[in-house]
Amino acid sequence: MKATAADQRRLVEVAQLDARIRQAEHARRNPPQAARVQELLGRRQELSAELTQRLGARDDLRTELARIESDVAVVDARAARDSQRLASSSNAKEAQGLESELAALARRKSDLEDAELSVMERLELADAAVAEQEALIAATNAEGAELSAEGKRAVAEAGAAFDAATRDRAAIAELLPGELMTFYERVAARSSGAALLRRRTCEGCHMVLAGTDLQALRQAPEDEVVTCPECGCILVRDDESGL
Repeated sequence: MKATAADQRRLVEVAQLDARIRQAEHARRNPPQAARVQELLGRRQELSAELTQRLGARDDLRTELARIESDVAVVDARAARDSQRLASSSNAKEAQGLESELAALARRKSDLEDAELSVMERLELADAAVAEQEALIAATNAEGAELSAEGKRAVAEAGAAFDAATRDRAAIAELLPGELMTFYERVAARSSGAALLRRRTCEGCHMVLAGTDLQALRQAPEDEVVTCPECGCILVRDDESGL
């Protein structure tokens, strides 16, 4: 196939734009923040499950504390009633019985107050545990929100780069013969498409060409479209090719 040196150089521009288009498409589909965002989503689920357990433990303690406080109130009410009866009683046996019951109620209240204090201490720890877990979730959510925003910006930037490279490629492709572009598309399906030969090295595969291959390139006419013997891309020669 024949093509002017200028058209062959344009093919290198098309190949470079194709590489930019592929990179932009990959960046658009796979923003660098995506993996961490997914990791944070999994982490948040774990933290939320742990928070549910801690909330349940705290609620159980609150229920237990309310029950103890209710029992204390019952004991206080019975003690107040017995004290009133004792104050108005003139029966020695009845008074003795009331005094015995008041002593039992006092012991019961002391036990309840000790239990109440223990539960309150445990509840304080449970409140702290819940607050700690909520703080971890808040931090995870904040990081996730920040990364999501960064990811959206990255996707938008990649989309803009994709659109710009696509427009530039179309503009250059319009200047090239259709037969040449058809050949390029076929070659690009299995290689980098087109690349310069620089100092005897193919910039498509970065391989230094053998002496026999270089000799064949020297003998090829300037307008002959040649390909790299290593990777198969269209090899564009110029003054820096080392031929």
